[in-house]
Amino acid sequence: MLFAEMILVALQSVRANLFRAFLTMLGIIIGVASVITMIAIGSGAKTAVDQQIDQLGASVLSVRAGSFMRMGVAQSGAVLSIQDADAIASGAPSVIGVVPEIAGQLQIKLGNRNESLRVAGVTANFPGIQGYSIAAGRSFTKADDASRRAVAVIGASVAAKLGSSGETIIGQTIYIKGIAFEVLGVFAEKGSSGFRNVDEQLWVPFYTARYRVFGTQQLDSISAQMVPGSTVERSIVEIEQVMRREHQIQPGKDNDFSISDPRQFFNVREAAANIFAILLAGIASISLVVGGIGIMNIMLVTVTERTKEIGIRKALGASRRNILLQFVVEAMVLCMLGGAVGIALGAGITTLIARIAGWSMAISPMAVALAFCFSAAVGLFFGIWPARKAARLDPIEALRYE
Repeated sequence: MLFAEMILVALQSVRANLFRAFLTMLGIIIGVASVITMIAIGSGAKTAVDQQIDQLGASVLSVRAGSFMRMGVAQSGAVLSIQDADAIASGAPSVIGVVPEIAGQLQIKLGNRNESLRVAGVTANFPGIQGYSIAAGRSFTKADDASRRAVAVIGASVAAKLGSSGETIIGQTIYIKGIAFEVLGVFAEKGSSGFRNVDEQLWVPFYTARYRVFGTQQLDSISAQMVPGSTVERSIVEIEQVMRREHQIQPGKDNDFSISDPRQFFNVREAAANIFAILLAGIASISLVVGGIGIMNIMLVTVTERTKEIGIRKALGASRRNILLQFVVEAMVLCMLGGAVGIALGAGITTLIARIAGWSMAISPMAVALAFCFSAAVGLFFGIWPARKAARLDPIEALRYE
């Protein structure tokens, strides 16, 4: 029997028992659809993390005050100052720009709306270093900072929280701790950084924050932008050397500050998302095996039902190899049809989730090919036993079977 004829016979068998064939393929359909969907979700999560990393702009390290150990007990009291920021800017060759920051949660008022939002005092080079862009209006300048002007730039979501919009709020007066501030601009949307939603923040000039809002010289953090081409490790070592010298930390003593690369948190999230996707895809693959067992069961039933047909084929000269191939091909056709339907179902589910949840998910061609080939392999593996049983039937006993 020609291979094309075997496929035709297999398709006729599926058509003759359409509902039973569908139930048989259901495990394969669900398994393939699950694999496609889970891999797409994992890919979407990775894309989202990559976008967040890109939004960080150039490579930026963050220096924060920490604790130190004294007689085995963690002691607080470390302070970051503007002198530390100046020392990093001048003493770390791999650092191209520095942004000192004073921040706190404050009440913001516009008209009759009152919201508790994070306010950060930063220098005028903040947008360029942190990768922010202006969506409306403008940012404050060095002159605004030097003259301690009461001006502010807000995150993309702040206007809506205060009952306004990104365009109409420009030029309006908001009150921070009772002090009137003019809104100069609105930053473009950035989304959550993993710890807070930066679109729900306000930024004011550093010296305005230092002398008119918070009344403190203590910094919350220092952001240091690395020179392009510099390694994170080299920059951390240089910053650490400068900070230990500024804080007069003796050799062998612990640092009273910490240096971190914000991208490492996103990398951890990406790794967790990848592991989660692999686990889900592995669980979904189990249903493919279960579907394969269903294929084997129905093929055993088919062999029993077609015993007399097998006897006639053998009596007409069909070899064991012909019978074996016929039933293996039928099992593979069932699995491959189920795989095709599963791929279509998985694509539909992925598109639906992407639209409802607003996620960016892409169906990987490699995942589609892998799922389809795996379904064919399942058909081959689980179809061999029924096919061997059919091939070994004695033609005389098969012709006598009722």
